[in-house]
Amino acid sequence: MNSLAETPVTRLKGAGPKVAERLQNLGIQSVEDLLFHLPFRYEDRTCVVPIGSLRPEQSAVIEGEVLLADIIFGKRRSLLCKVSDGTGTLSLRFYHFSAAQKNNLERGARIRVYGEARVGASGLEFYHPEYQVARSSLPPLEKALTPVYPTTDGVSQLLLRKLMIEALQILSRQPPRDLLPESVMQQQGLPSLQQALHKLHAPLPDDPVDMLLAGEHPSVRRLVIEEMIAHQLGMLGRRAGQRAHQAPLFETDGLRTSLLGSLPFDLTRAQQRVIGEIDADLQIPHPMLRLVQGDVGSGKTLVAACAALSAISAGYQVALMAPTEILAEQHYRNFCHWLKPLGINVAWLVGSLGVKARREANQQISDGSAQVIVGTHALFQPAVCFHRLGLTIIDEQHRFGVHQRLALREKGHIGDQVPHQLVLTATPIPRTLAMSVYGDLDTSVIDELPPGRQAIDTVVISESRRPQVIERIRNACISGAQAYWVCTLIEESEALQASAAELTCTLLQEALPELNIELVHGRLKTQEKAQRMARFANGEAQLLVATTVIEVGVDVANASLMVIENAERLGLSQLHQLRGRVGRGSEKSYCVLMYSTPLSQTAQRRLAVMRETNDGFRIAEEDLRLRGPGEWLGTRQTGELAFRVVDLMRDEALMEPAREMAEIMQRDYPQHVEPLIRRWLKGGENYADI
Repeated sequence: MNSLAETPVTRLKGAGPKVAERLQNLGIQSVEDLLFHLPFRYEDRTCVVPIGSLRPEQSAVIEGEVLLADIIFGKRRSLLCKVSDGTGTLSLRFYHFSAAQKNNLERGARIRVYGEARVGASGLEFYHPEYQVARSSLPPLEKALTPVYPTTDGVSQLLLRKLMIEALQILSRQPPRDLLPESVMQQQGLPSLQQALHKLHAPLPDDPVDMLLAGEHPSVRRLVIEEMIAHQLGMLGRRAGQRAHQAPLFETDGLRTSLLGSLPFDLTRAQQRVIGEIDADLQIPHPMLRLVQGDVGSGKTLVAACAALSAISAGYQVALMAPTEILAEQHYRNFCHWLKPLGINVAWLVGSLGVKARREANQQISDGSAQVIVGTHALFQPAVCFHRLGLTIIDEQHRFGVHQRLALREKGHIGDQVPHQLVLTATPIPRTLAMSVYGDLDTSVIDELPPGRQAIDTVVISESRRPQVIERIRNACISGAQAYWVCTLIEESEALQASAAELTCTLLQEALPELNIELVHGRLKTQEKAQRMARFANGEAQLLVATTVIEVGVDVANASLMVIENAERLGLSQLHQLRGRVGRGSEKSYCVLMYSTPLSQTAQRRLAVMRETNDGFRIAEEDLRLRGPGEWLGTRQTGELAFRVVDLMRDEALMEPAREMAEIMQRDYPQHVEPLIRRWLKGGENYADI
């Protein structure tokens, strides 16, 4: 007998090849997939409500007699049917109808209707309700609440409900295996998986629907906890699979001492602590897998350089990968500045390199003459062959994805030995997401800014006050400061963004003729972009007009004022990243968020949060609440989550218990681990082999 997971949805009546193809848009291929497709609300069709007691916006079943059905000609042609049950009269209004439908609603017919009462031209009305007409008696009422499911084109609620009824019948005959330990079920007060699924798809009228929808009912918790445990087991399996490899041993030596001695400042205590955690990892013969989180300007790059020197001292290469050329170039400049005086060769490899420069870079990488290689996605392309890769550093991991991180690691795979991995992010990751997405990594946090850094003052100003903002730019730059003016555009097109930035730059040049103004956007060639950035960095230009390409990787200590126009269009994390381009020196810095009206409630909340705090972790948590994990992570990482039932914000409190239960299951119930991963994670059987 096939399991529910092995029973294709095409075995159900009404799920032919075309329907099955459409169901795939909902992630449904098997009967098990269908049963895990949960309702997002319920309708009560178990009792009849007297028309006379109906209230506006109330959804209900009514029964009565058809008094008339006429076509009404007004602003829009409609079919109006009046129904009476002795307690009152209700109108049914249809804007899309046929002659057969009108004829079926004949005077005197008995009718049962489900809809939402709204105030209309003839009193309370149901618009396009569901109904049944009977010449004699109506069928029995529903015994359970009616579920309402997420749908897709070509798959109606009615079809989903019919398929689900048959799936529940199969579920009754073939109860799925309960893979959670009995002790966990009892401790958490959870029903069996079969009971939970029946309750969620067919709750009784007296069941606590509010608890079901809020995720607080034991039936929901049963699925949530099991899915969370499956994901944590997947993480543990992936971690164990990677830890099973060997990695080179690195010791600290004089190179690091020389670097730190050449700096005009001391490391913060937080930097020293994180470097110590990294050193401990590098002295174990298994690959380091460590995520370093640190707010903008906390000194992550220097921490990475210290780790790189340990690898270089042992005769290995280091690869540093960043998501954009601007950020990669910033790292390249920093590493050249710090490491070239120590006799270390730093190479540069990005997609925009010419054929000759790319060939030279690849040669240096393959023969080992390049000890540090800084670049973008180009680093893990097939043509790139490392001589002896011992450490990979990935910046802004959430811009890539787990598989891209591991693709770079594979470049250094020799026998059973793989490179160590260090992942950096200046986007503080909410704890819930860190446990869900980065559970295979150890985590370090640089929670201290270098001494002398001051908090950035943020003001929120309407677009109508643009002349005052321009005047403020003028005064600041004449006084010796430098400033950014960031242009945002809703469209993703780089051409449109560049055009908007060019127009803004022209207007600012006309308004501020006494200032040297540079323009940077994504359409510029790399060399031209670098030259313009260099003129701003060395003080030749006082104002830099840019698109959001400067979000990361731009470090000009003298820049102390930033204007972000149409700030309401950006998410909190992006606003925080942009704001972090100022406040990098000892001068007091300011960020002006300029908005256009009208503002949505979400936009108002975002701007208020930016004004209230500079704390990146608080901003990240609020951003997650406002946008949800899918948008927060972007498409690359969202695929790593692929939760079916779990709502990360709603179910956050269950994450820690689920992690503990996963460790218990891995230790005490190893026979349940693989089936649980297969049940919840598509392709999960390969998790440990990544």
